[in-house]
Amino acid sequence: MSATAPAQKVIVLDFGAQYGQLIARRVRDLHVYSEIMPCDATAEEVAAAQPSAIILSGGPASVYAEDAPRIDPGVLELGIPVLGFCYGHQIIAVTLGGEVGHTDKGEYGPAPLTHHENSRLFEGTPASQTVWMSHRDAVTCIPPKFAITARTDICGVAAMECEARKIYSTQFHPEVRHTPYGNQMLSNFLFNICGLQPNWTMDSIIEDSVAAIRAQVGSSRVILGLSGGVDSSVVAALCAKAIGKQLTCVFVNHGLLRKNEPEEVEEIFTKLFDVDFVHVHAEERYAKLLAGVTDPEQKRRIIGTQFWNEFFAVAQDLAEDGRPVQFMAQGTIYPDIIESGARKTGGKASTIKSHHNLIPFPEGVHFDLIEPLDHFFKDEVRALGSALGLPEYLVHRQPFPGPGLAIRIIGDVTPEKLDILKNADAIVREELDAYNDRLFQETGERNSEHSCWQYFAVLPDIKSVGVMGDERTYQRPIILRAVESTDAMTADWAKLPYDVLGRISSRIVAEVPGANRVCYDITPKPPATIEWE
Repeated sequence: MSATAPAQKVIVLDFGAQYGQLIARRVRDLHVYSEIMPCDATAEEVAAAQPSAIILSGGPASVYAEDAPRIDPGVLELGIPVLGFCYGHQIIAVTLGGEVGHTDKGEYGPAPLTHHENSRLFEGTPASQTVWMSHRDAVTCIPPKFAITARTDICGVAAMECEARKIYSTQFHPEVRHTPYGNQMLSNFLFNICGLQPNWTMDSIIEDSVAAIRAQVGSSRVILGLSGGVDSSVVAALCAKAIGKQLTCVFVNHGLLRKNEPEEVEEIFTKLFDVDFVHVHAEERYAKLLAGVTDPEQKRRIIGTQFWNEFFAVAQDLAEDGRPVQFMAQGTIYPDIIESGARKTGGKASTIKSHHNLIPFPEGVHFDLIEPLDHFFKDEVRALGSALGLPEYLVHRQPFPGPGLAIRIIGDVTPEKLDILKNADAIVREELDAYNDRLFQETGERNSEHSCWQYFAVLPDIKSVGVMGDERTYQRPIILRAVESTDAMTADWAKLPYDVLGRISSRIVAEVPGANRVCYDITPKPPATIEWE
């Protein structure tokens, strides 16, 4: 269950773009609620969602390919304003009687565009501007009653519209930051053309979420896996606000947390929330299950399955104590679902990696799920946490994967490797916490241009030669990963000052037994992921 949707809603029909979900994000940045639906949704299904507007995403296919995704033509006959990008632009053309051709020359990256001054979509933007293109197919003949509203040197129909039917489309991508006036175009569509209001705010989200949780739960009990991270903490705050003592927070200590974290989690959440708190010490059980396991997906499956087993044991104890649990609350957020390739997103993205909170329940175990954050990006979750009154140090805490350090240790997990990584990671976080704090003091912005969004250490399954005190060493290298991002969908490596990198390296080599080298990962996402496994 997620929060009840507001009366205003934009539906994004996903045609398979790996990052097409960014369109929904851009709409929500403008304070209008949006949801993703699959591109093959019928007109009846789309109408049942009661959208105020529809946006058609891009996609990798050619509209004439045998297995190319299609749209129910009835969607374009609902009388609801429509805006299409890239593949969505082309699918509008061929569905309504136009033509798309394969051009001799593709158009990729920034392109100079000229638009007509009388187009409402381009209102308030320069007649000549730069947009972001990515195509070889292009509209060669527009549908009847449509007008061409923009062109580039290569693309004769860079944008078209039928104002009478409120159908607009662009070959370029307004949703990406590389189209400087893209946000203005989205704003024109939502507010000037569709007549929507920017009223989807954190206060309304909290009110809707609390009401939805109360309505679903009634007088039943809820169990929540509380890791101490941002996502589960915000869910805990929402549930505590909605149902109070009906909530039991369960902290499963699998022994794979960061240095001193179990003690910190218990201290914070026994003081911060007026709910039941259960600390499950499962370190030894996890160590036995993970012994000798090197495959990252197998690690995730083991950790995820045991997670449910630990929960089931606590739930049984509660039932035997006369407090049976019907619901499980989870901190699942939008990137979790997208990267798992789940049908729930409405998208067709391939699976990148499994997430512990999306693995099915073990046989014989069932809880009704409460997932109030399942359509929120990470920075939106942080904003929600601040609005709920959570302390800043918690709201801006580092993202941390459910499987913990097991997926930051390449290869099998051993006590020796855990000690090395915990100590190295503590130094990385201490130094980069201080670096971010300095930037915050200088800029007044928590996410300034050069601040790090996520940073941690990785322990590869290799050793390297070194020299310490005139003696040869053969120990493990540490890989530093630090990225700049806002939503975890894309990320770039952080351009850290050399003195900061040097201090991290010197401290790790001097203070961490078993480590003799530090490397810096400078790969963006994509093509890499933020985590290594």
